Amino acid sequence: MYEIIDAHAHIFPMKIAEKATRAIGEFYGIEMSTAGTGELLLAEGKKAGITRFVVHSTATTTHQVQAINRYILGEVQSHPEFIGYMTLHPDMSEQEIKDEVDFCLANGFKGIKLHPDFQKFAIDEERADKIYRQAKGRLPILFHTGDKRYHYSNPSLLANVAAKYPDLTVIGAHFGGYSEWSDVYCYKGLKNVYFDTSSSLAFLTPEDAVRLIRHFGAEWFFFGTDFPMWNPSEELKRFTYLPLTDDEREMILSQNYKRLFNI
Repeated sequence: MYEIIDAHAHIFPMKIAEKATRAIGEFYGIEMSTAGTGELLLAEGKKAGITRFVVHSTATTTHQVQAINRYILGEVQSHPEFIGYMTLHPDMSEQEIKDEVDFCLANGFKGIKLHPDFQKFAIDEERADKIYRQAKGRLPILFHTGDKRYHYSNPSLLANVAAKYPDLTVIGAHFGGYSEWSDVYCYKGLKNVYFDTSSSLAFLTPEDAVRLIRHFGAEWFFFGTDFPMWNPSEELKRFTYLPLTDDEREMILSQNYKRLFNI
């Protein structure tokens, strides 16, 4: 039986969880069946046999950053199953970013989550550089990547940042290019880029998913559900349909993540 780590899950405070979840569903045109609370993530994830969960939320304004990070910290402290990622916003000053990164590192956060389409910035634009300067060598950044409706998160932009900052570890969510999977080949040769499987397996054929995994190498992928967009059990079922070897499956479900984060 494989250990399973969900490397991509969203959670929200109870008082706004239903509204926030509904807004995400409307943004992507997907009907949401559950609110994104930590308690529901634990309940649904455990049904699927998932033991650890990377949790995060996205600040769409600068004044939300500290409140979200302290909420995530409280959830991580209350639930040992949770691995916390902080949020930042490119309109913060570099000193504000440094102070928040220092705080989150001191409190055990393992990464940063950015969503360029929600936060309205292009991944490689200059005002985001101050985030990358503060993160390189310190915290990996998980990017929402790809959406044919926008250019903010096009795979080529993440490839530009990865090439510019070789000491920065980046994770391209959604196979590195949600709905723009044909563009992801631009990452080839970049050794600081990882990927997760979230919000992709419902749209890619199993054969296409495996082709991408093997193009880059299974050692560069993490399993993720994108809860509450998708049910963890259903996402795990989609993953098990992929014609992968046992070694590839184990790497993606937990071993790659444990290796990168020294868990």
